[in-house]
Order: sequence, then structure tokens, then C-alpha cells
Amino acid sequence: MKYSTNRLPQYPDKTLITMFYEPSTRTNCSFQAAAFKLGMNVIALTEKASSSEKGESLEDTIQTLQYYGDAIVLRHPAKGSAHRASYVSNVPIINGGDGNGEHPTQALLDIFTIYTELRQKGIDLDTPEREDITITFVGDLKNSRTVHSLIRLLLHFPKLRFVYVSPGKLEMPEEIVRMVHHEQNKSRSLNDVIKKTDILYMTRIQKERFENAEEYDIIMENAWLFRLSRDTMNRAKENMIVMHPLPRLEEIPVEIDRDDRAAYFKQVENGLYMRMALLDSILGQFLREERT
Repeated sequence: MKYSTNRLPQYPDKTLITMFYEPSTRTNCSFQAAAFKLGMNVIALTEKASSSEKGESLEDTIQTLQYYGDAIVLRHPAKGSAHRASYVSNVPIINGGDGNGEHPTQALLDIFTIYTELRQKGIDLDTPEREDITITFVGDLKNSRTVHSLIRLLLHFPKLRFVYVSPGKLEMPEEIVRMVHHEQNKSRSLNDVIKKTDILYMTRIQKERFENAEEYDIIMENAWLFRLSRDTMNRAKENMIVMHPLPRLEEIPVEIDRDDRAAYFKQVENGLYMRMALLDSILGQFLREERT
């Protein structure tokens, strides 16, 4: 899917600021690419390049940046940081990931990917008459903000079944489990549930969320239970969809990339289009308000 830039809305007098306190490849670059395709200017900051290195608070940083741009994409290691920023900002704050809390724009591109992949198979996610769809989430479900945000969106759709496959100390947070009204099941091994899975959403074990290396190493001793091997793929449904928010470690071997069921690099492409649409929606709304 390609877009001609001369057909896109253009915002040459608007500036997007990306403020990233944590490393990012896809979210950061896709927002910058989306802004450029919409004719915007971009100011890209990291924690190392900002006064937060000198001890400046998040609130003071945001109150400063709001004078330089028309929207701010924020990634921060603290859960709830985007809400904190929104309280002091006069320009829109876009949550680019807040610790192990939420990642809303990833959820949007994920649901778009699910929509398009299912429709290619003749399945409409909105239709209550279809058969149940089993979505299996694998890996670090405690800390995966992408999973937390996606589940919140999936709650709006009928006839879904959720399966959680994770180490004991990395299970889905109880606050997420309590809000789900669909059927939910747990497993300690991907191999035990692969045959019934329609959408497989893999995640990595997030080493940076552990307080000490020893605890991480203990969990990784059984990491093979949460890896998608070629043998596991051979036992999966022929029309299963494999997703991953990336980056990946060893949970999906590179050889799976050539499988027609792999959709994780389609997620990357869809992320660009979804963030273009998001910026256009935000800036278009502001322009309409300015005219009235």
C-alpha cells in the first residue's frame, strides 16, 4: 500500500515534537515519517539531549516544549506519565508508551492489522454471526503495554476468546483480567494452545523491567515454552495470523518471517499509515476550531 504525497493533507506551518525518554525504533521513526509525509516540521528529542539529564521534571519539560510545537509524542518509563503531561500542556499529548501501562497508537495499528488480515481471509471482526476467534497472547504479559492497550480495544468486538501464555511472575495484571468480559484461559506453554489459536500475539520478555538480572535469568531458563518454533508453526492453523509489536529477541526465529502467516512487518507498515491518520485527525480538528 502506497500513498501519493500530493493527495495528502499538508500542514507546513505545524510542528511535531517527539520526546522519548526510552529507546524506540518503530514508534519514534513512524511518527517522524508520518509528520514529514504530512508536510510538518519535526523536533526530535531524547532524554540524553534534554534538560531531564540535569534533573528537570517531566512537567517542566512539557510546559517548555508546548511553546515550540503543535503536538507532542511522549514516551516515558513511568506508568501514567502521558496523563501527567496532559495536565500541564496546552497542546495535544500523544502517548507513545508509558512504562508498563499503555501504548494506544500501537493498539490502533494492531487492530487495523487484525481487521485487514482477517478480511483477506473472508472474516469480518464486527460480525456477531461469525465463529469465535481465539487470540493468544504470549510472553511478558505483566509489562506489555501493547497487549494491555490492544485488549482494551478488543473488548468492543463480539465472540472473542483470550488465551494468556506467560511465566508465572509475568502474568496478565489482575486489573486487565477483571475488565474482560470475554472467555479467558491461561497456559504455561504455547505448544499446548497453538492448535486452537487464530491470532497469535507474541511479545518479548522485557529485561529492562526487572529489578535484578538474576530474576530475569531464572525466567529465561524456561523461555523455550514461550517461543514460536518451526515445529510449533507446523501444528498451527493454516490461516493463523502471527503478530508481534517488535523488537523481538529469540521468541520468533527469523525463518518464520517467510511464512505467509507472519504479519509483524505488516504491523510496522500499518503503523506509519495509522499515525498519519492520527496526526491528520488531531491537526484537522485544531484547524476547524481555529476557523470557528
